[in-house]
Amino acid sequence: MKKWQLDFTAIQGIDKCVLIGAPHTSNWDLPYALMLAFSQELPIYWMGKVQIFRFPFRHLMMWLGGLPIDRSKSVNVVSQAAAQFDNADQLYLVIAPEGTRSQVDEWKTGFYHIAHQAGVPVLTAYIDWRTRRAGIYTAYYTSGDSEKDVAEIKALYGDLLLRHKGNRYG
Repeated sequence: MKKWQLDFTAIQGIDKCVLIGAPHTSNWDLPYALMLAFSQELPIYWMGKVQIFRFPFRHLMMWLGGLPIDRSKSVNVVSQAAAQFDNADQLYLVIAPEGTRSQVDEWKTGFYHIAHQAGVPVLTAYIDWRTRRAGIYTAYYTSGDSEKDVAEIKALYGDLLLRHKGNRYG
C-alpha cells in the first residue's frame, strides 16, 4: 500500500488565514481534517451547522475547535468571523466552500468575504484519496474581485474537483 504524502509548506510563516478544503463529500471529512491538522500542530477552528453541536457531542465539538453556525437565522456570519482575526495572534479558520456535503456547481463565497474583510489569505487544503496526498496547495491573497478570485481559487483544485463523484470513501 502506498504511503501518504503530506505537504503543508504553504502555511509556513502564516499565522492567520481562512483555510478551505474541497471537495467536502462526507461526514468523515471533519475527523480526517482534524487528524491532519493535529499531525501538523495547527490550531484550527472550523464552522459547522448548529445541529452537530447538540448533546452529547457539544463539548467535544467545541474542544475540537468547532464554532456553531445557525443557518436558519439571518446573522452576519462574515463580519463576525472576520472580526475574530482582529483579536487573535494566530487563527486558522477552516471552511468548506461548498457549504454542504452534496455535490454543487457553485461554491458559497462566505469564505472569500471573510478572508477579504479580515485581510488574511485563503489557503487551499486538500485530501486526494486516489494519489494518497494531502496538504495545502498555496496561499491566495484576495483582490476584491470575488468572481475572478473564486474562479482562480477553484482552479487550483484542478481535476480533484472534476473527479468528485458522490462519497469518495466508499
